[in-house]
Amino acid sequence: MSPITTPIANQSPSQASPVLPPSSAGNELAPRPVPEFDDAFRARLMQLVAWRRDVRRFRPDPLPQGTLERLIETACLAPSVGLSQPWRFVTVEDKGRREAVREEFRVCNAQALASYGGDRAGRYAALKLEGLREAPHQFAVFCDRATAVGHGLGRRTMPEMAEYSVVAAICTMWLSARAEGIGMGWISILEPARMNDMLDVLHEAARAHNTGVRGI
Repeated sequence: MSPITTPIANQSPSQASPVLPPSSAGNELAPRPVPEFDDAFRARLMQLVAWRRDVRRFRPDPLPQGTLERLIETACLAPSVGLSQPWRFVTVEDKGRREAVREEFRVCNAQALASYGGDRAGRYAALKLEGLREAPHQFAVFCDRATAVGHGLGRRTMPEMAEYSVVAAICTMWLSARAEGIGMGWISILEPARMNDMLDVLHEAARAHNTGVRGI
């Protein structure tokens, strides 16, 4: 398992500090050209959004080296409250931990199944709700609620904006992956506290919330 990534060190122009540059004469930044997006691009973008899918069936062959890291970098271009970038990605590579995650899913899924009755129980049992065994890459996404980056800007009245920012990053990554023909699927049928334990992020438990594990 890789350590929690902190993408602040690799800032893009959209992720820079919210401190504004001087605006006095001679110190103004040269304007950057604004890209133009034509009707054809907008149509393709709409097609991409419409064809994003929560994938459950994966090919077992791994992605080219560096692909997952590049997709995570793309995720970091997402908007975040106060430019706080509260997302933390943990790649799950250890076979023992992967099996522990699968077992956690089996336990939680059995509990979910028990909450249904009759035909609904049968329909639920027939659903394929994960692809953890087949997916060659897995990662967990956490929200660092206590990050000092951004100095709490925008979170006093709506602290949940940190979680919303993480979701925006995941959706950005998801679309980027789909554009490359890469499938992603997220799993919420997991107990966050036990995920903290099995992924050795207990030191983050007081300030981080697990938002799910994704196979890719």
